[in-house]
Amino acid sequence: MKPQNKESPTFLQIIFPLKEGDFFIPEIVSLHKKIKMPRILAIDYGIKRTGIAVTDELQIIASGLTTIPSETALAFLAAYFSKENVIKVLIGEPLQMNGLPSESAVIIEKFVSQFQTAFPEIKVERVDERFTSKMAMQSMLAGGLKKKQRQNKALVDEIAATIMLQDYLTRKMI
Repeated sequence: MKPQNKESPTFLQIIFPLKEGDFFIPEIVSLHKKIKMPRILAIDYGIKRTGIAVTDELQIIASGLTTIPSETALAFLAAYFSKENVIKVLIGEPLQMNGLPSESAVIIEKFVSQFQTAFPEIKVERVDERFTSKMAMQSMLAGGLKKKQRQNKALVDEIAATIMLQDYLTRKMI
């Protein structure tokens, strides 16, 4: 006589019952392909360049998308939003160490206003972007990038946006 399992079945065991020894669940794979959650996008807006990062469809991982000239940001985003479902946009808020807005805050506020006018259906959340560029440089160093690659400011902006987004996702999970 087999001993009875006194543990309650998990949600997945109820939805996708498996025989002993099964390790691949095609039903979950096909279900994942059908579910497309909206993405979250992060923008590190600057005077010259804008770094952009985006989540995967499950909103778990942040990845750098691109860096674009700032004057093309709204047009780029309009094209991107026409192809991808984005529910929220994080825009970096440049603060000084004392918590007061930095010099570039006026330019970024203007962009935020233009963004909200152009895309009223997308929620905007401002996030502290202090140290993201410094962290981006540190990650480039740790990643073994050569000096010439580390001088690529466009890459720094993209990585800074990715750091902002991943930090947001991490805080959301807690």
